[in-house]
Order: sequence, then structure tokens, then C-alpha cells
Amino acid sequence: MDTLFRSAKTIAVIGCSSKKYRTSHHIAQYLIDSGYSILPVNPNEEEVFGTQSLPSIFDIPDDTEVHIMNIFRNKRYTLEQVEELVEWSEKTGQKPVIWTQQDVSTPEAKKLAESNGFRYVENRCIMVEHKMAV
Repeated sequence: MDTLFRSAKTIAVIGCSSKKYRTSHHIAQYLIDSGYSILPVNPNEEEVFGTQSLPSIFDIPDDTEVHIMNIFRNKRYTLEQVEELVEWSEKTGQKPVIWTQQDVSTPEAKKLAESNGFRYVENRCIMVEHKMAV
């Protein structure tokens, strides 16, 4: 993991919230404080951390390289999110690490990601893993 954290610069946080009491907000703030560029992706938010929230991953600017796609949604949406990531990857040529927070992964999503050549981190808190790696 430490190699990933040293090489990654941009992390898309899918489901990032502007509400300070939400775990996605707290962990995204930690990532910002740790030096990462965060792309908040949430159609229900206009702005998070002073940055425009993107309605979907398809709204990520073409010139932006994403190193980690951190999924912070209910696991009932994870397979659909990975399907979108596969489609996005085919359009952009990018293959970021797909990171699923605790209790977010599903066997179907993992199988789809791995069968399409993605590195898939399953049910792990990115903040906890980062703190252990640095």
C-alpha cells in the first residue's frame, strides 16, 4: 500500500459529502491534509471543500489523471459504480485503483473490476491504511 500512497496524487471520492458529520467528509479532509488532490463526486452536492462537486465520474475533466477511485456509497450501488468505472476507463484509457471503503464491496463488483484489469481494494478504510503506511 505504501507504494500506492506515495505514487498517487489525485483521488476521486465518489459519494463525498459537504456535511462535516459524514465519514466521507472527514476522510476526504484527511486526504487533503495529507497532500492529495481530491475530486468530490456527488450529484447531490454543489461544492465540497471549496471545489465544485462533479455529478458523476464522467464529468471528470479529460486532462485530469485519477490515481484512486474511492467508493463511499452504499454497497447496493457498488456494482453499478464499477460498471461506470469500466465504461469511464474505456473512454479515458485510465485504470485507477478502485478502493471500496468498509462494508462497500460486493463479490460481483470485485469480480467485474478484476476481470477488467483493475486493482481492487476491498472493504478497507483508506485513512486507516494511509496512516499505517506512512
